[in-house]
Amino acid sequence: MKKLLIIGRKDLTLAFRDRTALLLMLLAPFLLTLGLGFVTGRLSGGSSSGLGSIPVILVNQDGGQLGNALVTVFRSPDLASLVTPSDAADPAAARQQVDADKAAAAIIIPAGFTGSIIPAAGAAAGALPAGEVVRIELYTNPTRPTSVGVITSILDEFMGQVEVGRVGGQVAVTQLVGRGLIKPQDAAAVGAALGARQAGANGAAAAITLKSTVSGSAAASFDPLAYMAPAMALMFLMFTATNGGRTLLTERNQGTLPRLLISPTSSAQVLGGKTTGIYFTGVAQMAILILASALLFQLRWGAPFAVLILILAAVAGATGWGMLITALARTPGQVSTIGSAITLTFGILGGSFISTESMPVWYQALSKITPNAWALDGFTTLALGGGLTNILVPVAALLIMGAILFTVAVVIMNRRGLMQP
Repeated sequence: MKKLLIIGRKDLTLAFRDRTALLLMLLAPFLLTLGLGFVTGRLSGGSSSGLGSIPVILVNQDGGQLGNALVTVFRSPDLASLVTPSDAADPAAARQQVDADKAAAAIIIPAGFTGSIIPAAGAAAGALPAGEVVRIELYTNPTRPTSVGVITSILDEFMGQVEVGRVGGQVAVTQLVGRGLIKPQDAAAVGAALGARQAGANGAAAAITLKSTVSGSAAASFDPLAYMAPAMALMFLMFTATNGGRTLLTERNQGTLPRLLISPTSSAQVLGGKTTGIYFTGVAQMAILILASALLFQLRWGAPFAVLILILAAVAGATGWGMLITALARTPGQVSTIGSAITLTFGILGGSFISTESMPVWYQALSKITPNAWALDGFTTLALGGGLTNILVPVAALLIMGAILFTVAVVIMNRRGLMQP
């Protein structure tokens, strides 16, 4: 055990003396995390989601209950930190503001919008709005796709509820007239009353509101940097693992490894020591990146003990892949080439760039061959307030992955005689 630890400590020291390795182990993931933080607004004074104060122009030419209700929705306290609405009277001027990149979108509510959905008081007997519904115009800024997506989602939610109310009102009035519960001449008045109830009495208070509900507990806020930081760290952890394996073949070619093997040190101790060095380097890399992001960005990683356990498991999984690549490669150059390809592939597949939750089921299943996907799942869970019991599955998967890959690597190395003097 003592020899194993001595070899591992030696490799750890050499790794942190290699300036090129340090650039890829620590500086590259740190700078990428920093850049993504600024892009999303996390480090530039924006909201925690990277979105906030989205400028939107409201042109309400309708003045009816539904037009006023839509304006009320965009001015609701629920959206105060997300959108910054402003009023305009001229649709052309509003479009010019969007073209000048002074707003993300303009919502133009044309005259007659409410009347095309809710029957006006005093309408002809039995009359309900006929013909096509007057359409709201959404004029968007193509240079702000994310902000436009938020505005579109809010507008779609509003229009969906309006449509539900419109169809529901028509069905209700038709049923009431058909059963003789109301007179045909009163249908318009009843329809108007239903519409007023849907839009809010006299337009003063919109019945269409935005609610955020979390069952059984308070809503948990999630910092996007808590996803990006471990994503970048885990991607470059694969580089560290493969680079450590490369040094094994380099030392063999240089004659250092054969001299070590003819000393009173068994091949198992040498291989164990080299693997321990890779493992120590990976743990140190992850610990430094996590500590730096916590101190500089005030990033909350979660329960410290659970984070430590997850780090140890993640490095075990990455080390297993590093040893397998080393066992299969013929030269140090092949390790570097294959390792770089695996690092990038696992980064894409494991969710370092795009969350796998938005991908098809087959993609999510395939991503589980990477340590990135399992570890990111664990780090995200901890950032959302989870504990050790909530990450037992990712931890177990990573440990099993590391053990299986290391065992396969040892078998291949023994067959090839890599650990022979």
